[in-house]
Amino acid sequence: MARQRLPDLCVIGGGAGGVAVAEAARRHGASVILVDREGSGAGNQLAGLAGNALFRAAGLAHDMRRAQSFGLAAAEPKPAARAVFEHIRDVVTEVEPRAGAERLEGLGVEVVRGEARFVDRRSIEVDGAQIAARRFVLATGSRPFIPEIAGLDQCRYFTTTTIFDNPYKLTHLVVIGAGRHGLELAQAYRRLGADVSVIDAAKALGRSDPELSAMVLRQVVADGVKLYEQTTVRRVQARSQGIGIELSGPDGRQVTLDASHLLVATGRRPDIETLGLDQAGVKRDPTRPERLRVGDDLKTTNRRIYAIGDVSGGLRYGHAAEHQAQLVVRNALFGLPARYRAALIPRLCRTAPQLAEVGLGEPQVRQRRRQDFTVTRFSLAENDRARGDEEGHGVAKMITDRHGRIVGAGVVGAEAGEVIALFSMAIANGLSARHLAGFVAAYPSYAGIAQHLGALHEQQQSASGGLTWLSRLVRNLP
Repeated sequence: MARQRLPDLCVIGGGAGGVAVAEAARRHGASVILVDREGSGAGNQLAGLAGNALFRAAGLAHDMRRAQSFGLAAAEPKPAARAVFEHIRDVVTEVEPRAGAERLEGLGVEVVRGEARFVDRRSIEVDGAQIAARRFVLATGSRPFIPEIAGLDQCRYFTTTTIFDNPYKLTHLVVIGAGRHGLELAQAYRRLGADVSVIDAAKALGRSDPELSAMVLRQVVADGVKLYEQTTVRRVQARSQGIGIELSGPDGRQVTLDASHLLVATGRRPDIETLGLDQAGVKRDPTRPERLRVGDDLKTTNRRIYAIGDVSGGLRYGHAAEHQAQLVVRNALFGLPARYRAALIPRLCRTAPQLAEVGLGEPQVRQRRRQDFTVTRFSLAENDRARGDEEGHGVAKMITDRHGRIVGAGVVGAEAGEVIALFSMAIANGLSARHLAGFVAAYPSYAGIAQHLGALHEQQQSASGGLTWLSRLVRNLP
């Protein structure tokens, strides 16, 4: 019988969050075993990098078409599907060793390849070997959710992970799902020359502020993406040449699309089915059984077992998982109070323009007592950096409470993902609009958007009488 291993920490899952936990724990001198199904220690974290490489190529193609706006001769790009694929592969290959098993082992992490399954509340089994750690961290990530659509199981289709393995030209790509992943990929492939149609049973980008998402969707449609909202996919049929997709629109009208390729982007589900969680005493969320019941300290119903990333039921972003990883290490190894606050996690859609949000949005504010909050808007057309980049079509919104503290923000425009980080930091530190107004940004820069919003909020408060007492005092000074 194999010897039972007794590390301080056992991490199950080698995605961004799992790797971050293992690295942080080793820095503090803990003994760590990381169990990963693929054995690489990298998991799916490289998919985001592949996406960035694709979106950059698509952005350059778009810039070639609009070069005349900058006084240059415009040109129609001629993308080569295989060359773009090789570019993506090269970028991922260059970074992969820095996220792989060899690097982790060099840090002192023991990487075990195999399927982990709990045998009781204190130990797991991996290919016959037992690991009884002082604490466990579940970081197994998620897998694509494939809806039940007639004929889909008879067709070849991409998911938001496997599409990056495709070296062939996409003539007409049909995307099922108009969430952030579906729209990001749809716009990118459209800009690279493919015909693209996107279908969703609800509203596109339905979880975002409608005002902000509408600006993104206008550009996506302007790029030539055909958008079918509130439309149901009735049947998918494999053909000798492509795929037939039968739709039923909101008015009941039947439409059939002829696609060369199909992408299913209908979300993801936590990858927890094979873990033997019942044996470990880990319970599921009664309202969302596909998720685990996890507290804001990231503990499951077994106090020895933590969950981060997609399995925790939180926001499905790599940066959210990495943030949770730091909290878990503090809590699991040192017993220090560490609470996860979803309000601090930026939510980013990497379309062009980008859409980024953090904390409360205007729709949530309107559902509460509206008088307790202030919404301040700033047009990106007033930002000199955006004007110089021909990126003035956008808006930034900041939500403050009655004390002027920042509780949320949303940005649509170039570099929105960078700008939103300033608001995340402001919320984390309890900063007010006045603090942002006093912030000095380099000129010209997109960071100046945050400073302008702060100053605009203060001006509006002054105009509404919020600083009347101060102005009276100044006038009465000798």
